[in-house]
Amino acid sequence: MEYITRIVDKVIDERIKAFNAIHIVGPKGCGKTRTAQERCKTVIEFQDEKKRALHLNIAETSPDLFLKYEKPILFDEWQDAPKVWGTIRKDCDDHPEAVGEYYLTGSTSKKIDTPHTGTGRISEVTMYPMTLFETGESNGQVSLSKLFEDKKYDINGVRSEMALEDFFYVVCRGGWPRCLAIKDKSARLQIAADYCNQIYKKDISAIDGVKRNPEWARTILWSYARNMATLAKRNVINADVNSAQKVSDVTIASYIEALENLFVLKEIDAWNAQIRSKTAIRSAKKHIFTDPSIGLAVLGIRPEYFYQDLDTFGHAFENMVLRDLLSYAQVQNARVMHYSDDTGLEADAVYQLADGRYALIEIKTGTNAIPKAEAGLLRFKDVIKAHNEKVDLNGAHPGVKYREPSLLLIICANADMAYTTTNGVKVIPAGCLRD
Repeated sequence: MEYITRIVDKVIDERIKAFNAIHIVGPKGCGKTRTAQERCKTVIEFQDEKKRALHLNIAETSPDLFLKYEKPILFDEWQDAPKVWGTIRKDCDDHPEAVGEYYLTGSTSKKIDTPHTGTGRISEVTMYPMTLFETGESNGQVSLSKLFEDKKYDINGVRSEMALEDFFYVVCRGGWPRCLAIKDKSARLQIAADYCNQIYKKDISAIDGVKRNPEWARTILWSYARNMATLAKRNVINADVNSAQKVSDVTIASYIEALENLFVLKEIDAWNAQIRSKTAIRSAKKHIFTDPSIGLAVLGIRPEYFYQDLDTFGHAFENMVLRDLLSYAQVQNARVMHYSDDTGLEADAVYQLADGRYALIEIKTGTNAIPKAEAGLLRFKDVIKAHNEKVDLNGAHPGVKYREPSLLLIICANADMAYTTTNGVKVIPAGCLRD
């Protein structure tokens, strides 16, 4: 199968100008190995059963022998041979002028016990499942980066070819590269289902050798799927689990940590601008899956289900858009957060660049929700503006001035055309968006 250019390629190509080793992490099956292979002349696969014993023996006794192979060298799933890390780190120290000679990939964020960190030598890059632009569903005619950089950028009239039914399918299929090699459309749905089964039956115990109860793990995944793209508190998750299984809160927390280390679950942090000194900001994290197809697989949901349940689809669609924004954020050195307070002020996503510029984003299923979403974004902007005006008028006013949002965006599933409202809010069909 021909290599499909990934969003993360841009990040890697920048990093290898400054670092001799790149560590690519992310969920299993998202394409880490293939992306690294495209850049390497030698591939050491520690999970290749034919060579595993030999490779592990070399890694344990004389890991420096690997460095004699033709470079660049890929060490796939290097966690199985942790001495490789220190060997590469030392070589980076010994040859500070060298760049782009080593690649490491791993499907877990669990910290491996190594004598030294790779800080300043080994740069870590996170890879997510494929975005809609990478899979070819989005035509990519609206660039998020260009919206920030070019004030004259005209998106009005750009059309999306995706119908709502197409989104029903892609949230269930997911962004797994393997799907693109399968011709049968229905068969592609099996990738996420099998991945889900592997997670709670095998991977959650294999990650650190701690035997865990598969049914408990499945129930935790089920609860997260029920609360996908919400701010449900941990006690809600615990109550869900204990309605089916009697599990202590401490044990549930350890299972969740393992699932996060496997890049299955992801928490979106709250944006904390303190724009109202007396307003209680809901600092709870938003729960998402690194790909919504995992959560939908554990719920047993197929595309046709959404004809009867648009509310559940809305959560899955938001999860998918957040997944894509996380990929795009790496290219722009940005952060993806959310905001909600006790006055009803909220943003499904806050996309903030390193220089402080940010976009307030609402993620909606249907065009009928656009007017309300627009009103919410404009109110948010007005609150920030009013806060800043009070600071200007009263030096004793608590707090500091805050940058107003650079962009107000509504990303919509059912919109067939991009446009800018009279109030300056940009409505973007999800089938047009790219990095």
